Amino acid sequence: MGQVTTDCVIHSIVWRNDQVSETDIEFASISDRLADPEQVLWVGLQNPSTDDLAGLGDELGINAAAIEDALNHVERSKAIRYPKYSFITVYAAKWSGTSTAMMPADSPLAAGEAPTALPGDLTLTKLSAFVFPRGMVCVWYDPDFSFDEIVERWNEDGFISQYGSPMLVHGMLDYVIDGYFQVTQDLDDVVEDLEDEVLEQVAGSRSLQRRIYRLRSCLVRLRRAVVPMREVVASIMRHRRETDADQALDPWFDDLYDHSLRAADWADSLRDLVTTIFETNMSLQDTQLNVVMRRLAAWAAIIAVPTAITGWFGQNLPYFGYNEPYGLWLSVGSIVVLSVGLYIAFKRRDWL
Repeated sequence: MGQVTTDCVIHSIVWRNDQVSETDIEFASISDRLADPEQVLWVGLQNPSTDDLAGLGDELGINAAAIEDALNHVERSKAIRYPKYSFITVYAAKWSGTSTAMMPADSPLAAGEAPTALPGDLTLTKLSAFVFPRGMVCVWYDPDFSFDEIVERWNEDGFISQYGSPMLVHGMLDYVIDGYFQVTQDLDDVVEDLEDEVLEQVAGSRSLQRRIYRLRSCLVRLRRAVVPMREVVASIMRHRRETDADQALDPWFDDLYDHSLRAADWADSLRDLVTTIFETNMSLQDTQLNVVMRRLAAWAAIIAVPTAITGWFGQNLPYFGYNEPYGLWLSVGSIVVLSVGLYIAFKRRDWL
């Protein structure tokens, strides 16, 4: 196997007897390491080129379709079983950067807008893995993503040398699903704040609607990663039970499947709740508009009384009290009596 391009960063760990024995192995030795039954290998390729993966595929006998899936940045989460290996694609969710909604109120992009509680922008990092019996080769392109926490989990869980690559797969998926729970919890907190704000009508409707749209957009992106995870874990469990006589890891993957179901259900419930919040906000705005229109109509009716009376008494035609002093008092009294009467009637009906 040849050398990788300068843009590709290689991370690697070799376990023997559940202990890390080597790191930073040569790229050309990956195939030999995977064939060694006495060790377990993990290789991480960060930002590999097409030629890098093509060379890896030729050396390890990886199908061209799997290589293409690893290179495609919009691939759906899935798990596919090939004769000598498995291919897995999932998306890790995390907060990164500073969202425009987090900017101070005096920012040009957020003028007059209350800051939201979102920690930042939701980032989905695609993780692809070629899983062999004694090792796993991972591919990702996000420069800010690190496998350090996943490696810590592998070392803490142990049993890597005993069970091989299934423990590596479990540790990676467990980290990804835990990330879904953390992001979903953050979104849940934001939803609770929005519920209170909608009911109290603290923010202006336009600002609140923009924030609800941002939250709903964030949830839609999260669901694209969370919901297919159920199928990924279920597919892995099904293939293991069909091909692996050792069922010791079944409880581990059963628990992982349960977590994936809970994360998907939580994301779905939040999406429905955000939709309800949006509809409630629109209903409250419509109600407020109706109240305003009702008050305007009431005041228009009251103002119409003096307008009509002064218009009648202002005509250059004979009428009751024409050219008489009491005609003035009659018009003024009529205006006062009718206006006050209408005001009291509207007030009793809560129109004013």
